[in-house]
Amino acid sequence: MRDALLARLHTHLHSLLPSARLRPQALPQLPSVSLWLMDDLMREQALEPAVINALMDAPPYWSFCWASGQVLGAWLRDHPQWVAGRTVVDVGSGSGVVAIAAAQAGAARVIACDVDPLARVAVSLNAAHNGVTVELSDDLEQCLALADCVTAADILYDRDNLGLLARFRAGARKPAVMLADSRIPDLNPDGYTRLGQQQALTWPDLGESREFNQVRLFQAG
Repeated sequence: MRDALLARLHTHLHSLLPSARLRPQALPQLPSVSLWLMDDLMREQALEPAVINALMDAPPYWSFCWASGQVLGAWLRDHPQWVAGRTVVDVGSGSGVVAIAAAQAGAARVIACDVDPLARVAVSLNAAHNGVTVELSDDLEQCLALADCVTAADILYDRDNLGLLARFRAGARKPAVMLADSRIPDLNPDGYTRLGQQQALTWPDLGESREFNQVRLFQAG
């Protein structure tokens, strides 16, 4: 099972960067979670323009653990009462770090919702690697109808996703929402309370601008 999932992810990565590979890595700010992530080898190579264009057209978000995911996962570790015994829907799961942290924190049910089929493969691989159960879905409306809690980390790299913040809270269940973002410094969404700001790096370190190392946490409901 693991080998089949890895093979599928590697097939995609090798179509973009033939020497790329994934390896399990413990997260600096959340060592209880280990994820199959891009090897550092990627950063040591000068990439051809065609490869850069391919990566930009179809970025493998799931092969990195983004800064906001680490911060939100660590927050759930430190505040397990927020998810314990509840149904948690993690939106835009990517590598699955937040979904896995929610499961480790005692959530009764965790659903990772992501439109990218390869991200869902990565979540399945990483959940099994960490010994937790995470369900997979690409149907946001169906997921929100089940949610007691919604989590989302670094989904606002696309400003078109801002509308999701109101949508998370509009369902009949009125779920609590936990949001982490490093992309919009002046973010102040209606109905959300800012809890604070933490510094973190995407892992493996992409050498991003320092402004993207500042993660802001918001809570609603």
